[in-house]
Formats: sequence, C-alpha cells, structure tokens
Amino acid sequence: MQALPGFRDFLPDHCAARNYIFARWREVARRYSFVEWDGPVLEPTDLYRKKSGAEIVDQLFNFTDKGDREVSMRPELTPTLARVVAAHERAFKKPLKWFSIGQFFRYEKQQRGRLREHYQLNCDIMGENDFVADIELIALCIDILRAFGLTEKDFVVRISDREFWTDFLRQQELPTEKWEDVLQTIDKSGREPREKTEEKLGKLAEPVFSIFDKGGRSGKLDRLVDGLGARGLAGFVDVDVRIVRGLAYYTGTVFEVFDRAGKLRAIAGGGRYDNLIGQLSEGAVSMPALGFAMGDVVLGELLRDRAAAREKLEAGVKEQNKIDIYVVIAKEQRRPDALEEIQELRDRGYRVDYPLTADKVPKQFQTAENLGARITLLYGDEWPQVKVKNLATREESLIAGDALLDSVAKFFNISGSA
Repeated sequence: MQALPGFRDFLPDHCAARNYIFARWREVARRYSFVEWDGPVLEPTDLYRKKSGAEIVDQLFNFTDKGDREVSMRPELTPTLARVVAAHERAFKKPLKWFSIGQFFRYEKQQRGRLREHYQLNCDIMGENDFVADIELIALCIDILRAFGLTEKDFVVRISDREFWTDFLRQQELPTEKWEDVLQTIDKSGREPREKTEEKLGKLAEPVFSIFDKGGRSGKLDRLVDGLGARGLAGFVDVDVRIVRGLAYYTGTVFEVFDRAGKLRAIAGGGRYDNLIGQLSEGAVSMPALGFAMGDVVLGELLRDRAAAREKLEAGVKEQNKIDIYVVIAKEQRRPDALEEIQELRDRGYRVDYPLTADKVPKQFQTAENLGARITLLYGDEWPQVKVKNLATREESLIAGDALLDSVAKFFNISGSA
C-alpha cells in the first residue's frame, strides 16, 4: 500500500534533509529574536470561512467530527495566529515576534513545488505600525535563504505595495467594491496573456500597463529598498508592482520570493495585514501585523537545483545521520565491559553505536565507516585496555580502561566535535 496522493514518506535521509531545513529556519529566526509557538492542526471550518470566504472549503481536508463539529485540517497558520493573539495578547509585551514550523494541508491539484501536505515556516510581527518592521521582516526572509548557501544570483524578493494600487484606484474614481477584482487581475497579469489582462481591466488597461512599463514606484518602496540597502541586502530585492498577493486581507507592503532562473513557483510570500486580527476576533482586538510563510517543498527543490546549496544540504544530511563513536567488540567476553562504557558515553551526550550481536571485526569497522563515526573503540585481547582508532587519520592508541572517558573527551574537545 502506498502513501496517499500528495503525501510523503520521510525515509531517514529525507527526514534528515527536512530536519536540516528546520534547523536553519530556527537558527535564523532566533537570531532575529523571534520566539517559537504553534497551534492545533485541527480548527473549526468557520475560522477559515471567516478569513477566506465559503469557496475555501473546496480546498480543505474537512469533515464532521464525533462531537458533530465541522472541522478542517489547517491549510495555513494566519487564522490560528489571529485567534490565539486575540485571546492572549494582554499576556505579552508588544511587539510580538513569533515564528512557527508546522504541517499544513490543502486538497488541491498536485504540481511541481506543491503537494497536498507540506511543512511551512511562518514568521510574524504583531503590534508594530512603524515601517521598520517591514524592513526587518524582509531582511529576516533574505537571511533565512542565505543560511542555505543561496545568494542574490539564486533568488530575488519582489516587493510591492497594495496602497500604491488603492491610491491609484481612488484617483480613477473606481467604486471600492470593484477594487478587489482589479487587484486580483493585476496580481495574475504576469501569468496571463496581455490581451486577457486588458480585457479584464477594460478602461483601466492603458493606465495600468503604463505603470507596468514605467516600473511604478512609491516613496514607501524607495524607503524599503534603502532600508535593506543599509544592511547590504538591496541586491536581493526588486520593486515589482505587479505583485499584489492573491489574499484580500493584505493592507500595505507585500512581497514574494522567486528563484532567479524562473523555474519554480514562489518560494515565500507575505506582507502587512493590519486589519485581519481585528476582523477574525470580531473587533475584540485591533492590532497591526505583518508576516510571511516559506514552504519546505519548493525550497527543497531550489536547494537541490543550486550546487552550493545542494552541497550544504548533503553535508547537513550526513551530519544529522553520523555518529561520534562506534564500539567494535572483537571478543564477546568483553561485551559486558563495552556495554558499561557505552552507557557512560551516551550519558555524556555522545552518539554511540555497536553491534547488537556478534559479528566479524572487519564488518564492524565497515559499519563504523558507513555510519560516519569519528573514532572506534575496540574491545579485544588487550584487556583491560581499549584500542582507540581515529578513522580520519587511521592513528591507533591503547588506552587503559579507567582513562578511556577522559581520553575520549580530550579527543572531541580537540576536534571541536564535543
């Protein structure tokens, strides 16, 4: 029996690659002083209807539970975040800088970079109106990707501003109830033939395409680029006012990350959503907010497509799976002594393996090599001594049993692997 369509089995190397991605996500988010949180995988379906409308239900894994409640597997985190913040915001000093790594589910057609389940990093700043938060959030997104060995030659952050377009639509005296349709058309313009976009825009086509051709600018976007430039990150961003983001709740700066080669779907995306927490909490809490999400599926494809990033990923997988010490038991009579030392070593935090049953010595050494052990400890005829072998240099030495733990500690301290 195989896994369901759009779902994955994580064999050891695949799981190690996933954990490598998670580790980089956590490392950089914490470097920016974000704290980790999470919410439930199952939520009331109405939470998603309230945010995205009734049509979202077709994209959900939803069902009625045994308590006769209509529930759904979470397709995203923002609604849960809004619910949690509305309930607990008084317990935290503002601004809140939170991140989460979790699994999400969408019942939709599978395609490259998108499955029916995926893991996702979410980073959000809540309770801060100032534009410096927008700069900080985009800098975090860039630095996360840099941590994987990616450079400005590999990806670009395309930044835009929804207020740029709402100001334009106000100047065109377009009724507000038609704004969202126009914004959706602008957002899709890069993926549709020009003629189709012109047809949808009608009389707005000429001024909109004039903005596209001139590369629409705004003071806010200039400040954003300047702010990132002060950090040496301007080379990672391009102003692209075609980016509007398909979700209606965005209120200001929006951005999406793409690979420079243009082969993959968006790697990450987000923006400012100052009204959403108030809407989802039905006015109980009003708080400015902004955030972004980055999925593991398309990111994994990008890492495997870039040589430097792929090397770091492969090295990370090896590091996750390798052990520190392999204990070779050449004399079965010494197994009790070996097991006593193995327990001591594990208690001290070393990753240690050994043959569970009697095996030939050459095969044990081969297992040690396969597992990436740094040293082997051989229990053989030299009782009460133990033969220590550095597998990188092939150097060997006999160590008295009562000095073994100190000798191992000295080796790993010198090698920087303790």
